Amino acid sequence: MANRLPTPDLKNLHAAFRTESAVMLEFANSLTSAQWNAPSKAAGWSIADMVGHIGSTAHNMYIPAGLQAARQPSLEVVNEGPVQVRRAWSREQVMAEFETATGTSARMLAFVRHTPLRAVPMRLNELGKFPMALLVGGALVFDLHTHLRHDMAPALGLQTPPTDGNRMRAVLDWMTAVLSNQTAMAPVSGIDAGLTLTLTGPGGGTWWIDADGLAAAGSHAPAASITAPAITFPDWGTQRSSWRDADVELAGDTDLAALYLNTINVI
Repeated sequence: MANRLPTPDLKNLHAAFRTESAVMLEFANSLTSAQWNAPSKAAGWSIADMVGHIGSTAHNMYIPAGLQAARQPSLEVVNEGPVQVRRAWSREQVMAEFETATGTSARMLAFVRHTPLRAVPMRLNELGKFPMALLVGGALVFDLHTHLRHDMAPALGLQTPPTDGNRMRAVLDWMTAVLSNQTAMAPVSGIDAGLTLTLTGPGGGTWWIDADGLAAAGSHAPAASITAPAITFPDWGTQRSSWRDADVELAGDTDLAALYLNTINVI
């Protein structure tokens, strides 16, 4: 588990989840039938599939079958089944599940964050374990933010909805937790020398990276540093685009930094 990272602000995480759910709900309800059925930027998935995916993910957060699904070896494989099932559903059914499931998950998070359950480690497939509150809120905020702004709105030629520092901080809380686990499970050669990742702008921060994953930045001198705008990380940090085509700056041992960047793929 990514336990060297600062404890996320769970009040902010809950607020970000509720806001992002409302933004997605408004966006999806505004679409024409043609837009609803149009392809998204994710290969093989329509805009409707995206909404169904998020609704089913939110539903899995509070049903026993969700715990079983989270024990499977591949998150992407687990995601496919519910999407295929929902292709036979009406738009009204998909939207009803989305609204009900995100609302229920938000209420669960509101309760859990005030109890010791918030820190109970929960597995999410190959991504490892996360504190329960971060898993419920963080995974869903990340999905809502990233799918809407990078898979849905651009595919339809629509304006990308704005965000803010509080919501970006929630997105980055999840992405850095996943990245920490991924880094510790498969550290790149030379990473013990240490790197820093600085994401600038609203919601950003600086993280220390070594073979044990990510941690709050301290006074250590890194062998290499990576700097990029926070708003771009959900795009290149998920390999939707290449970091080489983004506004990513490297300093120090640039070969080590590039080697590490080539491995980043937060899912």
